[in-house]
Amino acid sequence: MEALEVHDGVSKGKYTVGLGQDCMAFCSEVEDVISMSLTVVTSLLEKYKIDPTQIGRLEVGSETVIDKSKSIKTFLMQIFEFGFPVSYAPYTNSHKEQKYGNTDIEGVDSTNACYGGTAALFNCVNWVESASWDGRYGLVVCTDSAVYAEGPARPTGGAAAVAMLIGPDAPIAFESKLRGSHMSHAYDFYKPNLASEYPVVDGKLSQTCYLMALDSCYKYFCQKFEKLEGRQFSMLDVDYFVFHSPYNKLVQKSFARLFFNDFLRNASSVDEIAKEKLAPYSTLSDVESYQSRDLEKVSYHSDCPINREGKRVIMFSYGSGLTATMFSLQLQEGHRPFSLSNIVKVMDVPGKLKLRHEFPPEKFVDIMKLMEHRYGAKDFVTSKDSSLLSPGTCYLTEVDSMFRRFYAKKENTSNAATCENGAS
Repeated sequence: MEALEVHDGVSKGKYTVGLGQDCMAFCSEVEDVISMSLTVVTSLLEKYKIDPTQIGRLEVGSETVIDKSKSIKTFLMQIFEFGFPVSYAPYTNSHKEQKYGNTDIEGVDSTNACYGGTAALFNCVNWVESASWDGRYGLVVCTDSAVYAEGPARPTGGAAAVAMLIGPDAPIAFESKLRGSHMSHAYDFYKPNLASEYPVVDGKLSQTCYLMALDSCYKYFCQKFEKLEGRQFSMLDVDYFVFHSPYNKLVQKSFARLFFNDFLRNASSVDEIAKEKLAPYSTLSDVESYQSRDLEKVSYHSDCPINREGKRVIMFSYGSGLTATMFSLQLQEGHRPFSLSNIVKVMDVPGKLKLRHEFPPEKFVDIMKLMEHRYGAKDFVTSKDSSLLSPGTCYLTEVDSMFRRFYAKKENTSNAATCENGAS
């Protein structure tokens, strides 16, 4: 962000201090929301040794539209039917060549700005808790590539994905009756131009809507807590807060807002409480994308106090337009491989952040221009350059004359997996 400040000719500290951002993730020309989704799903299944036939529902949340009809979820189905990467074009060979053959998976995509991932998560949790649950796992994927046109909003972009397994006896448990939502109509951020990835943004209105939704969700959350517990809710009932993060500074303002509403008369320092209840989860806010970073923070760091059992985490999710929910999670250590300590170890978010590659602003701008040209385009082949990708990463190889997209996976060897007939 310091380099981008110089490149953009803005005052020193505008992005790093004013927005609270250190750096910004973005996709190169070989990655997109589909490739990132393929990556996190295959990674989760492999690392936790999950049989693909044991997935009964798959929900995806994203605001990045690749196709106005075909869902991201359908791209992921090849993992559960054929295995990924497949070595032939699906449906051109006998069904006997299916590796897993699991096509009995409910769910589709949820879209509403940055709230889509939360909606997908609620859908899966509600399914597991319902009479419709068939005993199998649910799987939630939150993914986004948030990009902006040149201007003041561009530094608030990001790119990431996270996959979450949903089932009973989880170490991160929902308090399903403790939810407060606020839904309303606003034009604070929207994407009416289907020929462009870039949104129309009213930054001042969006911040106003965010804080209004925060106040409303908190009010409803408190009312439901008091009804269930028979006593008034206090912020002391919560161990950690996680806020939706358009930029990190807004998270700090949001926590201070709740703090001053409830604790100004009784607490000596908002800074000290914020360090304990908020700061451990700010690293991902500094660097990642909207859909995934809020939900990923609950167990991201080996040094983080989130490893303590019996703690409560309050999550606040916001999507422009607008939709918002405040909800509660309870933590318990659990049992391997789904113990909190093992999840932290497997995720290794600090290690993943260190493996990323820094690009100069000029290269970033060049890639954004290339992606502008390719958005909605057909009949092109990417560079297929996977040299900067970690093993196991999926990437885009081609979009053919019928707009069909093909992907490959970088294996542990020096060469990526190759696929016959152009399919992957």
